[in-house]
Amino acid sequence: MSTPKVPPGETPPAEGSTASAHIERADGGPWEHPGVFVALIITGACLVAAFFVARIWGW
Repeated sequence: MSTPKVPPGETPPAEGSTASAHIERADGGPWEHPGVFVALIITGACLVAAFFVARIWGW
């Protein structure tokens, strides 16, 4: 006898499956938007650079 057919889009049951072994974390959080951190780093670097440029020009 052949194995039963699985409808499309469904995962067949398997022994040793780890599908439910962990709880999924909630969506969002700071690590979901690394662009915010990149913007802060670039802004800080520009402020430090502007400080040194102002010191060189004597402002």
